[in-house]
Amino acid sequence: MATARTQFAKATAKPAPGRFGVYGGRYAPETLMCALEELEREYEKVKRDRAFQRRFQDLLRTYAGRPTPLFLASRLTKKLGGAKIYLKREDLLHTGAHKINNCLGQALLVERMGKHRVIAETGAGQHGVATATVCALFGFECVVYMGTEDMRRQELNVFRMRLLGAEVRGVESGSRTLKDAINEAMRDWVTNVSTTHYLLGSVLGPHPYPTMVRDFHKVTGREARAQILKAEGKLPATIVACVGGGSNAIGIFHEFLKDKKVKLIGVEAGGRGEKLGEHAARFRGGAPGVLQGTYSYVLQDAAGQIALTHSVSAGLDYPSIGPEHAWLKDTGRSAYVAASDAEALAACTLLARTEGIIPALESAHAVAEAIKRVPKMKKSDVLIVNISGRGDKDIGILRENLKLD
Repeated sequence: MATARTQFAKATAKPAPGRFGVYGGRYAPETLMCALEELEREYEKVKRDRAFQRRFQDLLRTYAGRPTPLFLASRLTKKLGGAKIYLKREDLLHTGAHKINNCLGQALLVERMGKHRVIAETGAGQHGVATATVCALFGFECVVYMGTEDMRRQELNVFRMRLLGAEVRGVESGSRTLKDAINEAMRDWVTNVSTTHYLLGSVLGPHPYPTMVRDFHKVTGREARAQILKAEGKLPATIVACVGGGSNAIGIFHEFLKDKKVKLIGVEAGGRGEKLGEHAARFRGGAPGVLQGTYSYVLQDAAGQIALTHSVSAGLDYPSIGPEHAWLKDTGRSAYVAASDAEALAACTLLARTEGIIPALESAHAVAEAIKRVPKMKKSDVLIVNISGRGDKDIGILRENLKLD
């Protein structure tokens, strides 16, 4: 949705605000430009507002449950051999995933801007639950858009949102998944822009969302750095995180970007095959393009039409990726790989049976990559896996796909 007021920037060593190299920007309808500019202004103010930051940190501590522990997975480490495996336990946060960090930050901004209605999109339902939760906490009206295919896969989270007082609107268009939910949320925002804030759930969309959402999640990396230095006296050799839009990954990566010896590995959804439409791995056949407000890698066909995607995990089932990840990939600072549905399901089972932790299927993709890497690493090395969410929401999918003894 490009307009004459779209921001452009050349790739430079110091990108313009909202740009990561050539990626990012603000591609949005004219109707939304004032709201985006207002949001940018307010966010720039609160970054320097000590009272806002104190309140945000207090909510993270007393309401969300931070800091989350860094857990040594000793039995999994022993089984695999090689490097020590630590798990950053974002799954222990209130609502069951990292999403609450960003939702609390944006809720404070909504209160500051004097708006009373919040809309959101959700795929796996965790962002929807976190949005409904903060709206109940702050007393905001809440509408969550969700593709009907995702509603089918995530019935528990749909009920949780409704129990919290949110209206969940099913989306029947397209593939009936996350991309389509975002489309409907943006249509709603255009119509109700004066009273409504769009609480976007990942490092996607038009500026300032990719930067703002990342900043609200940076606490994960700050904690992990301090915790691993205390536990091991050194930085990890590798950090692994799943990547849909990329919020949990950028949250833990950001604190380590300047530590060149720390490998940063993002894991996309390899789905059930390499053919376009069978996966959601944007760096496997995707190409730069504009989707839903930002310029990044996009899965598209030869005619430039957005491709269908597939993943066993609803939260990774999206045809684009956050622009900062595109920049990190192009510069070589982060590497991006893919794990298949089968590998994620097997990793989920292994972690459950060795450590008593059932991860979200999104997080299981990161566990799958760790399982591949750890045996090839030195025993003196350390690898951190970001467990971005817990698997309660996926029990139905797991029952459909696993034959347990």
